[in-house]
Amino acid sequence: MLEKIKSPEDVRKLSLQELIALAPDIRKRIIEVTARNGGHIGPSLGVTDLTIALLKVFNPLEDRIIWDVGHQSYAYKILTERNERFDTLRQMNGISGFNNIFESRYDAFGAGHSSTSISASLGITVAKELKNRDGRTIAVIGDGALTAGIAFEALNHTGHLHKDMIVILNDNNMSISKNVGALQAYLTNILVSRSYNAVKAKVWDLFQHFPGRIKRRMIAVAQKFEENLINFFVPNVIFEDLGFKYVGPVDGHNIPRLVRIFHKVKRNMVGPVMIHVVTKKGKGYEFAEANAPKFHGLGPFEVSTGECISKKEISYSRFMGDTLCRLAKNNKKIVAITAAMAEGTGLVDFSQKFPSRFFDVGIAEQHAVTFAGGLAIEGMKPFVAIYSTFLQRALDQVIHDIALQKLPVVFCLDRGGIVGEDGATHHGAFDLSYLNFIPNMIVMAPSNAMEFELMLKFGAGYQDGPVAIRYPRGTALLCDRKGSKLKTGCFEIVNPGSKLALLGIGNAFNDAEAIFKKIKTDFPELNPYLIDARFLKPLDVNFLFKTAASLDLIFTFEDNSLIGGFGSSVQAMLTNSPVKVHSFGYPDQFIPHGSIPALKKKFKLNPEQIYRKIKPILAEL
Repeated sequence: MLEKIKSPEDVRKLSLQELIALAPDIRKRIIEVTARNGGHIGPSLGVTDLTIALLKVFNPLEDRIIWDVGHQSYAYKILTERNERFDTLRQMNGISGFNNIFESRYDAFGAGHSSTSISASLGITVAKELKNRDGRTIAVIGDGALTAGIAFEALNHTGHLHKDMIVILNDNNMSISKNVGALQAYLTNILVSRSYNAVKAKVWDLFQHFPGRIKRRMIAVAQKFEENLINFFVPNVIFEDLGFKYVGPVDGHNIPRLVRIFHKVKRNMVGPVMIHVVTKKGKGYEFAEANAPKFHGLGPFEVSTGECISKKEISYSRFMGDTLCRLAKNNKKIVAITAAMAEGTGLVDFSQKFPSRFFDVGIAEQHAVTFAGGLAIEGMKPFVAIYSTFLQRALDQVIHDIALQKLPVVFCLDRGGIVGEDGATHHGAFDLSYLNFIPNMIVMAPSNAMEFELMLKFGAGYQDGPVAIRYPRGTALLCDRKGSKLKTGCFEIVNPGSKLALLGIGNAFNDAEAIFKKIKTDFPELNPYLIDARFLKPLDVNFLFKTAASLDLIFTFEDNSLIGGFGSSVQAMLTNSPVKVHSFGYPDQFIPHGSIPALKKKFKLNPEQIYRKIKPILAEL
């Protein structure tokens, strides 16, 4: 069936039986490609049937479809003229793992972080109206994404404006980790309200038999009657109170049923409509259905077993979780907070060993940060584990609620630096920059697991303000060198030298060390300082003002944007010094998707490429 589909127009021509036959082909395609390339297999398998039904009823170039997050849109990509390129998913110069307006005319709005679809859809809807353009706008949002504040802000505004817009709530009881909170319990209550749904379905079907003009009048009567049914069977339906007409729950894997409902809503209903669709994450692949958190997003795997094709080294995320468990055993004030990422941030063991001190707040990073502030005010020691790219969503709270009040919260920024195939929306390439300008904040980055443990212990004991520790994705590097004790704002001098210095922070120190070894081989007469910076804030003023000011050259290395990062801070501090500072980091642009080695090569930032740049400078020296 899939070979017959060249565009969404072909989907609209299929019969219901052909649509049903199409679904397994799409799932097979998704499984085969993600097994080779990795990716977000579970979410996309779960909405395959929903995607087919949407494209049967709606024209995506006229009726704009906005996918929240974007990693649930693989089936949509396949059916919107990208099947032939789907093998390049998440590869350098291939198609993105998320929605991308620069990739396809069918991607109506870019999405990498969650909960933005309703806001974007409302904006598109209002713009269409102002331009007198036809077509519906459909936002597809997961139940986990609905816990974010921006989603409720958008629901509130949509209900107020009362525009013709459709919101599809994809309810699979999962975001990445299992969903938590009162909203999830609320949705579950709706699902078990079978009396309400049975009566409502009969009333709806009855009024469909009225002809033409009478039918539309009776629809209004039906909707009013429906409100009374809701109040009787399911009191206080929040979506109705916000101004939406609620339809559902609907089986998200019943394509004929979905098609019928979408047709009815498109033709007959006015104002904002909420269609509650129930799906199973990982549908159609037994291993993904059985372990939804694992198959939310993963690297290459064996299709026949579901086992990942990867080495078993301990990751920085797991190392953080293990270390925090050891610290929490002896420190009863330590609590751990995550935003729907218990597995991703390595906190599963902590949640099991210290359940009363573990808090998953759902996809609500702003709340996570201020919640941590409240805990800190009362003498607890919160560790907030959030991906670097997601903490951007809570920058205001970090500044005003934590740093301004000098609260001793520890931010564990996972996935600092570039992360590879997830691309621009997920690279942690800005954290050194956006943390750098915040007063009262200590910012550290380990170059290896040993340093990471020292920093976590430092954070556990520090009471004079917030601490941020950013660390990369991937294997926690073990180190056999004996590092110096961790002192606030002090670099570690790995090799004392003269004339020039190599300063690397975090994971980029390992590139500095590789370049150091090349210099020692090619220029034995030179003896560079090799510095593991450790701290972005505060910088080592003693080294920079006393030692570095007497040098001829300094090279800085960071896995971050050059603007506002480590190198720019070193340069600013040495403005009045004759020493020349050359900084290596990422340019002023969004970094695309691709493997980490391929991206470093693209931006000429692997050790060999950097060394070729600096070798002529060293020769002059």
